[in-house]
Amino acid sequence: MTLLLRINSSSRRTGSHSAAVADHFEACFRKKHADCDVITRYVADSSIPIISQKTIEGFYTPPEAMSDDLVEATALSDQLISELQRADTLLITAPIYNFSIPAALKTWIDQIVRMGHTFAYENGSFQGLVQTRRAVVVVAYGAEGYLEGQPFAAANFVEPYLKFLLSFLGISDIRFISVQGTTADPETVRANVEAAKEACGLAA
Repeated sequence: MTLLLRINSSSRRTGSHSAAVADHFEACFRKKHADCDVITRYVADSSIPIISQKTIEGFYTPPEAMSDDLVEATALSDQLISELQRADTLLITAPIYNFSIPAALKTWIDQIVRMGHTFAYENGSFQGLVQTRRAVVVVAYGAEGYLEGQPFAAANFVEPYLKFLLSFLGISDIRFISVQGTTADPETVRANVEAAKEACGLAA
């Protein structure tokens, strides 16, 4: 069965442009993969806490030395990594917040970037261990001009960061679908969202 893992990081549960575009991608994906399963995580609901010292200790403790409290502290990480490793496609919604990703998305990232599970360091180099075939990232920008070659591109720390991170973990097929000008007039917003939805149909 094909699995789509969807990570929604917008703080908006209604009226989110990134979520609306991702909804369309999911619908196209379901149409193409009739037998697919979808796991959706709304990471902005505080269900994934900021990583703790105990969790970090567990990350670097050999399996045979894990105490019960370390097992408990790393249980959520184990679950999130299992979801990611089973997924054929990773779908992330990432509205730009103050030029970078939402803090809620970073909490998920800190739980799944883990030595020996999603990456390895051997013979002086890093190797990604994630089996997910591809990632699709829907990015929403309140203003225009954030994309490569545009006037405000230097302020876009969302796409370069996520592209590097996902590649570091071993995902080679990474696609970005952008919605700019989400604070513009309604007609412009509708046109920009529809253009992004069209791109979803091609990417699914």
